[in-house]
Amino acid sequence: MFWRSVVGKLWFTILLLVCFVLVILTFLLLKFFENYHVLEAERDLLQTASKVSEVVEEYEDRDLILSMTNLIKDPASQILVAYDSSDFLTSSSDSNKLPTIGYNWFMNDNELSSVIENGEDVMKVAGFNQSELEVMVVGTPLANERGAVFVYQSLDTIQKTSNQTTKIIFLGAGIAIILTTIFAFFLSTRITAPLIKMREGALELAKGEFNTKIPILTHDEIGELAMAFNRMGRELKFHINAVNQEKEQLSGILRSMADGVLTINRKGEILVSNPPADQFYQSWRYENHSVQASEERRQVPQPLKKQFDEVIESEQEVMTEITVQGRTWVMLMTPLYDRTYIRGAVAVLRDMTEERRLDKLRKDFIANVSHELRTPISMLQGYSEAIVDDIAESKEDKNELAKIIHDESLRIGRLVNELLDLARMEAGHITLYIDSVEVKPLLDKIIRKFQGLASERGVELHLHFGDNFETMNVDADRIEQVLTNLIDNAIRHSEEQGVVDVNIKRTATEWVFEVIDSGPGIPEEDLPFVFERFYKADKSRKRETSKKGTGLGLAIANNIVEAHRGSIHVHSKVNEGTTFTFKLPVDLETNNK
Repeated sequence: MFWRSVVGKLWFTILLLVCFVLVILTFLLLKFFENYHVLEAERDLLQTASKVSEVVEEYEDRDLILSMTNLIKDPASQILVAYDSSDFLTSSSDSNKLPTIGYNWFMNDNELSSVIENGEDVMKVAGFNQSELEVMVVGTPLANERGAVFVYQSLDTIQKTSNQTTKIIFLGAGIAIILTTIFAFFLSTRITAPLIKMREGALELAKGEFNTKIPILTHDEIGELAMAFNRMGRELKFHINAVNQEKEQLSGILRSMADGVLTINRKGEILVSNPPADQFYQSWRYENHSVQASEERRQVPQPLKKQFDEVIESEQEVMTEITVQGRTWVMLMTPLYDRTYIRGAVAVLRDMTEERRLDKLRKDFIANVSHELRTPISMLQGYSEAIVDDIAESKEDKNELAKIIHDESLRIGRLVNELLDLARMEAGHITLYIDSVEVKPLLDKIIRKFQGLASERGVELHLHFGDNFETMNVDADRIEQVLTNLIDNAIRHSEEQGVVDVNIKRTATEWVFEVIDSGPGIPEEDLPFVFERFYKADKSRKRETSKKGTGLGLAIANNIVEAHRGSIHVHSKVNEGTTFTFKLPVDLETNNK
């Protein structure tokens, strides 16, 4: 980990560079000092030879010359004063390794013999055949007489001096490397410390902490980098806030749209959707039993796939109508451009179910009203023609025809009045007279009104409610109308020996009314439509005389309950009976307050 860091790389680079320079410098210094020691040794030996030559010139006493020679020379060297092949002087030496060399050895060497023959100074490094020992030899001729002075010294002495110098050089190089290491590490940490701060700041920025600031410790390039980093953080915070505001604004617009919006990329993957579009997508998945992992990108629904491919290929908008789970959606899909390149499509989905339902209701309303009015009008027309044409001869026949005409006119009047009441309710013109009403008398009155019809049909009518119910705040006439419609339907749709139960319960917040019958029940496909005008489960509209109705009672009951801020619903199963339940809040205020 250390070698991957900037500190390690910078430290290693500086150390490697310094070591490279020190190695070259050490090599050059060693060569220099080695040559220097050799030259110094040759110069010393030559100087010694010159002094001995002067002593030989000045003195003739051989013993004195020899003693003076021992005093002048280096203890590790040895001197040979040669007059001729049989007359020479040899000094002593403190070096055990240095052998005594005779006159002939010098004469056998061409360079050394030239000292006597040519009278010139000679400096040479020579070796012995029988030994690996090398010596440095210096020769200088005598001035007045034929002869020479030879001074020689073992190279081991020079090597010892060179070794000492090498140790000093290596010691200096080692100290330099240690100091360089300390300096490089110090320098690298000084450089990388701000970089570490910037890295930590960058990680904080990645986490969304845009207020992070890097301390500016220097005014060099690193300080300028820290200033630029802080400026970048401020600019990044500004731009991200601007992007988030635009994103939230766009998201708010999409969420508040009543129409569904789907943004689809070129691969057919849904990128953006709003709640109405999600509702459409979930309905499609439920209808097609599609199971998709949550982490996968949602694919464009199959009903839109063909239109999506057409939009991508033709680069033109496409409109179509789709029905999913009983709801009708109108889809407008438009290509989405990235400059000149189509990168996907945008689909706008509008739920047209209510509009289609209203259109159907308007059409059905005309058909239903026409159907309901046709029969009584036909009967009025036929029986009135019978009276006019004197088909009914007796007074009793004419009275019977007149009674039928009267009943049918009353039926038309009821139908018209109920239509007017329903229209006023749906327009919001219904007026409620909320008052405190005693529960028991109101319910007993309603039950007594239907006891005769229940006995005639052979149906048992029962009322169930608690003794602690005293009063409720409602419009008594309207609630009586609701219960009348529900109980009348329950009795008329119950078979002989059937049972109709009327239950009233009270909770902390609402009154609950239930009308339960044991009749044949309502088919499941008809349940969502029982509160619509003129809706009848008997599609042929052929019913027994005792079961005739206008088909508006439940629609009126629904409007009355909703006007009381309540709710009404129905539960039924075929051959198991039907239960109508409506709930009213207990906190309705009376008109007297």
